[in-house]
Formats: sequence, C-alpha cells, structure tokens
Amino acid sequence: MTTAADVSAADVPTPPRIARGTGLDRAFEILCFSAATFLLTALGGIVISLAIGGWPAFEAFGFGFFTSSNWDPVQEIYGAAGAVTGTLVTATLALLFALPLAFGIAIFLVELCPPILRRTIGTAVELLAGIPSIVYGMWGLFVFAPWFAKHVQMPIMMSVEPGSFWEKITAGVPNGAGILSASIILAIMILPFIAATTRELLLTIPPQVRESAYGLGSTTFEVITKVSLPYIRTGAIGAVMLGLGRALGETMAVTFIIGNSHGFPTSIFASGSTIASTIANEFAEATDRLHSASLIALGLVLFVITFAVLALARLLIGRQVHA
Repeated sequence: MTTAADVSAADVPTPPRIARGTGLDRAFEILCFSAATFLLTALGGIVISLAIGGWPAFEAFGFGFFTSSNWDPVQEIYGAAGAVTGTLVTATLALLFALPLAFGIAIFLVELCPPILRRTIGTAVELLAGIPSIVYGMWGLFVFAPWFAKHVQMPIMMSVEPGSFWEKITAGVPNGAGILSASIILAIMILPFIAATTRELLLTIPPQVRESAYGLGSTTFEVITKVSLPYIRTGAIGAVMLGLGRALGETMAVTFIIGNSHGFPTSIFASGSTIASTIANEFAEATDRLHSASLIALGLVLFVITFAVLALARLLIGRQVHA
C-alpha cells in the first residue's frame, strides 16, 4: 500500500549531479587567461620601457637618428643608420646563403638519404642547432676569418680589375672580418634550425600523397617540387621567417666577426656593425644619459624590425591558408 509520504517523496525532483572536475575547468580557464594576459602585459611593458628610455635620443636627434650613420660618443652624436643597415644586410645575406642548403638537407634526409645514415645526419643537424652562439663567434674569429682572408678575400681582391665595379664592392681590409664573413657565420647558425624544422614538416606528409604521385609516373624531382614542397608551403614560410628573426637579433657571433665599424658598409668585405653588436659592445661603457638613451633606442628599433618580420610571416601564412 502506497502512503502519502511515499508519493510526496517521489514527486521531489532529483538534484542534477555535478560532473567531477567542473571546478578545475574554471580554475584552468582562469590560469590560461592569466598567462595570456601576463604575456601581453610583459610585451607592452617592454615596448613602453624602451620607448621611455630611448626618448632622449629621439628628442635630441629627431628623424636624423634613423638617417645618419655618425656615431661619435666623444661629441655625443649618434645615428642608427649604419647599425640598421648592417643588421638588414647581414640577415638577408645569411638567409640567402642558408635557405637553399637547409631545404636541400631536409629533402635529402626525408626523400633520398639511406636509412642507415638518416638518424645520424638528423641528430648532427639538431646538435648544430643547439651550439651556443659564442662558440660560433670564437670559431669564426680564430679559425674561419684567417682562412677566409687567405683563400677567399685576398685572391678576389687581387684578381679584380682596378677601378671597376667589382673592385668597389670587394674593397676592404683583408683580415677576414666584415659583412660577408658575419653573414656566412649567421647562415651556418640558422641553417640547422631551418633544416630541422623543414625536415619535421616533410615527415608530416602522408605516404599516400607521395605514392600517388609516383604511381602517376612522376620523377623524384617532380614529387619534391610539385607535391612535397607545396604541401608544406605554409609551415616552411614560418620556419624561414623564424630563422630570419634569429639572424636579426644575433649578438655574440656577429660581434666577434663583423669588424664593429659604425659607418655604412661600402662593400661586402668592409667592416660594419649591427644593432645587437653595437648594444653589446657599448652598453657597459655608456655612462652619459644620451649615450645610454641612444642604445636603448637602438633596442626599440630592433624590436620593431623583428616584429615587422614576424607580422610579415603571419601575413604570408594567412594568404597561403586562404589560397
């Protein structure tokens, strides 16, 4: 017999069960939001700090700070054009040198390398990417520069015709240090990074894609150029731009080998400087306010250049995705 108490108890709705871990989800969202907010705050703080610290230089020299290469701490005259030019030239040349070699290494490891050598060469490439930059700089100064001066720079300078265009772009002190030497060292530094990244991208291609191309009668060259490389095009652009970003901001290796001259580089063998090498060389000796402000302003310029490169990379990747 059912009592009234039993009926009343049956009519009471059962409260919904709370899934286990619901409270952790909310805490995880807050943690992730805090991390992203902290990153943006830190980035904004860096920009504001550089802008405030470099403002005395911008106020003193105006737009001439970007167009003049005169850097004279004695007379307190500072211009960033020489360092900016050296930064862009060395990074661009390094990318031009490293890009075909890096893609060639990656393609060889994935498509052509015998299996017995694939792991060994791949490990060697990854180890090269982990070598500290100061080691590259010391090797460049004590080993590469003397060899380069004796076997490359001197023969070229002696073989060109006096008064010709080639004499102008190869003029310089034959000591192995200069714009071209620094660019080669930078290329060696960013080459394993781009090669390792490109190799990982090629490994993501499904085997069926390559097998389909071979089944249609394509050669190895056609498969690589018309199937594999277009497949990883978006990721490869990102890898190249990240390598360029590292080349732009490299400090110690370039400081050792570039010659550290503040003027405009007049030839590929001439001494020069980059923004990072200038800051590394002079920040400890910058005792007056204007000198320190000029170095901080250089840091802001380097930040803007690097940000522009990464923004360009995002733009190119976005176009490839929507293409």
